[in-house]
Amino acid sequence: MSKELLDHALELLAPLGPLRSRRMFGGWGIYVDDLFIAIIAFDQLFLKADDTTLPRFEAAGCRRFEYEREGKLAGLRYFSPPEDAMESPALMRPWAQLAVEAALRARQKPATRKPKPSSSASRKY
Repeated sequence: MSKELLDHALELLAPLGPLRSRRMFGGWGIYVDDLFIAIIAFDQLFLKADDTTLPRFEAAGCRRFEYEREGKLAGLRYFSPPEDAMESPALMRPWAQLAVEAALRARQKPATRKPKPSSSASRKY
């Protein structure tokens, strides 16, 4: 994984506030404050998206983060920024802000968990 890409991404995202990075999944995770906003994997930066921001990324032709899992293609809601956004912090700012907004909404959304079947529900009388 390219340390140069990580350094460049941190430079592009610096206007958002205090950043930190952490090794994960063979790549890097990038946080602003305590919000997980980006992934660097396969030598590409991917920004967090959600139902609200997804249409903007798709309309701009951004590439979804995808990987192979158990022989099938899987993906996460992270998208590459447009190519020109990789040129300057000013061009990256609106895309990075979308990632921050998605991360804030994810933090506020209560985790949805499937209820565990009770042991009595599976018993036959």
